[in-house]
Amino acid sequence: MGVYGLLHHLSRGLPVSSFSKGVLAGAAASAVFALLVAAGIAVSGAYDVAADSPHFALTQAIIGYVREQSIEARTGTIKVPSLSDPKMIAEGAEHYDAMCTRCHLAPGMADNEMRPGMNPRPPELAKLPIGDPAEQFWVIKHGIKMTAMPAWGTTHTDEEIWNMVALLQKLPKLTPAQYHALVAAAGKHHDDDMNMGH
Repeated sequence: MGVYGLLHHLSRGLPVSSFSKGVLAGAAASAVFALLVAAGIAVSGAYDVAADSPHFALTQAIIGYVREQSIEARTGTIKVPSLSDPKMIAEGAEHYDAMCTRCHLAPGMADNEMRPGMNPRPPELAKLPIGDPAEQFWVIKHGIKMTAMPAWGTTHTDEEIWNMVALLQKLPKLTPAQYHALVAAAGKHHDDDMNMGH
């Protein structure tokens, strides 16, 4: 008897075969056993939470899959604005330079003492393929649990986050000189805005 047939019998209150009862009992026993094992691991301290103790390959694969599915499920309705405005990209570079380079580095930037001790190690964004802008926006705004990636949406507007996304769409193609020129351009924009305000 298939799952639907079994549910049909149960929903109508009809007798269930011995085989089906055995399947249900086995599933229940397996669930209880899994919970007991999980509780035993939690209580005993057997699971090593140290950052310098890497995950098992299977654990890493499961975490990665769950993360990607979670992000994809939450970004389908995000409307991506135009990200080609040079001022937008420059302001994104200024924010990125101030907030992100300690973990994600920048074009031509050497590794630091902090990154090797992080688990998972933050991706070096300038060396990755250009990502999906809606997913980048969501990750920057909401962060990722247990990765040290903060939810910048608690302190930054959507406009500021889209500026950073605009920069990320260009970052893998930037030379160190081009990156630093963008950061400097953002500083000039701020100076000009301040002068116009007085």
